[in-house]
Amino acid sequence: MPACFVQPLGRDGRLLFATRSVRMFAYGFLSIVLVLYLKAIGLSDGHVGWLLSMALFGDTLISLGVTTAADRVGRKRMLLAGALLMVLVGVVFVLTTNYALLLAAATIGVLSPSDKEVGPFQAIEQTALAQIVPAPQRTAVFAWYNLAGSLAAALGALTGGFASHELLKITASEATAYRPLVVAYGVVGLLLVLAFTQLSHAAELPDSARLARTRPQAMWLGLHRSRGVVLRLAALFSLDAFGGGFVIQSILAYWFHHRFGLDPATLGSILFFANLLAAGSALAASTLARRFGLINTMVFSHLPSNLLLILVPLMPNLPLAVAMLLLRFSISQMDVPTRQSYTMSVVHADERSAAAGITAVARSIGAALAPALVGWMFELGHFNWPFYVAGVVKIIYDIWLYRAFVAKLPAMDDGAPFDASPR
Repeated sequence: MPACFVQPLGRDGRLLFATRSVRMFAYGFLSIVLVLYLKAIGLSDGHVGWLLSMALFGDTLISLGVTTAADRVGRKRMLLAGALLMVLVGVVFVLTTNYALLLAAATIGVLSPSDKEVGPFQAIEQTALAQIVPAPQRTAVFAWYNLAGSLAAALGALTGGFASHELLKITASEATAYRPLVVAYGVVGLLLVLAFTQLSHAAELPDSARLARTRPQAMWLGLHRSRGVVLRLAALFSLDAFGGGFVIQSILAYWFHHRFGLDPATLGSILFFANLLAAGSALAASTLARRFGLINTMVFSHLPSNLLLILVPLMPNLPLAVAMLLLRFSISQMDVPTRQSYTMSVVHADERSAAAGITAVARSIGAALAPALVGWMFELGHFNWPFYVAGVVKIIYDIWLYRAFVAKLPAMDDGAPFDASPR
């Protein structure tokens, strides 16, 4: 990160970058083996699909409750609660193969079946960062925040792939080889508990904003004047996440394993480079947004990436399929920091935790619907359908987003009129 950003971040900002990186590393290595592990302990494709969907649904409920209460109960407390729920998942998944218990833990706990964020962490961290850094630097800081996460997820995927590959050489059981990575996921949850205890009061809602929340006004899940804009964005982000849920990283890993017989080490290497390219695309977003605006950057980088996604299963061999996937990842994340910055810009300061949480919950709901459908498609033998559905749905989202938000919106950012230029 450039030195000019380090001082404005302060100690809390640097800590939040660290927790993001550690968490995404865990998501990266678990996503390589999660479906393989569940299959190895005897679950069917249908059961795996439902478990992944329920994990995302559960994360949705956790996120909604935690993020909308964060500014009232305390951001640090809510982050600690999320970390403890990661520990819960690691413990249960290691100790039992009972499907009902696994399903319950996946629903109640915080489990990421991909290299993407789940649970309440990102929404609360972004709210704190938006408060810590000056508004003109917000998009760039969010780009670096996402870069840190993508790099960590890439390293996690690489580590998970090679670790499981080596463990397979010395164990007679696939489940035994993959289980240490599930243990490591729970350990990361413990590390996050320790890290979040170090957050200072500066990361909490400012006293002036807290006073504003006590004034009589119509509140709904922590929102007041920005409710309409946030709900429109939430609906759109949910549609986008629904499309993305068909091709989450654990499903991608399983598809390449099924289609081309790839081992975990090779899968980890492919997804390592994919995440590196995604990291670079997120970083490029702030430069493009300064020139073309937030919405234009979101839409016109997202459209071609979705066309490339549709092409992946149409490729006749592994090198071409990997090439399409890597091309797709090279532009796929430009909408992420711009989307986050846009959301922070169109709401009042005392609504940011709620806005980030509600839009994150909407994305989780959308994503949660897809894996169960993927399990059904796989059981029918339609292994390529998830790519086609994902691409088409996400293209519809791009068109809808552009039509709905290309014009300037009357909203506020700390008392200033909203401008389509990046913040």
